[in-house]
Amino acid sequence: MKLTVKSDYATRAVLGLAAAYGSGKAVRVDELAKRNGVSKNYLVQILIELKARGIVKSLRGKDGGYLLAKRPSEISFGEVIRIVHGEVYDTPALADDNCPVELKDAWRRLQSAATSASDEITFQTLLDQGNNAGMYQI
Repeated sequence: MKLTVKSDYATRAVLGLAAAYGSGKAVRVDELAKRNGVSKNYLVQILIELKARGIVKSLRGKDGGYLLAKRPSEISFGEVIRIVHGEVYDTPALADDNCPVELKDAWRRLQSAATSASDEITFQTLLDQGNNAGMYQI
């Protein structure tokens, strides 16, 4: 399974916006691009897609930029991937009439597992993991 760079950049952008969610302040595109090592122009295209699907919203003006349109706990990793990439896991075998039924069943199980796993991960979960990364576990 190989996802696109666009999927990676979209998830980075949403995570960056999720980190700023509590402040209520918009994050400027150039700041988000710089923090994530992403081209500003490419990031704008991704943010427009995410905005059209209700994940982010934009504010104009001096304090403008992008914010999440929903709480980080309401946005799944899988949802963001599907917006910019399509299915989290897909294979031509599922549409191939010559693919043996038992293989199609295996492909469907794999697709279902990938979709379920990606949908269980919310951006709040990722924020929480990042906040606990430096803590010692006893």
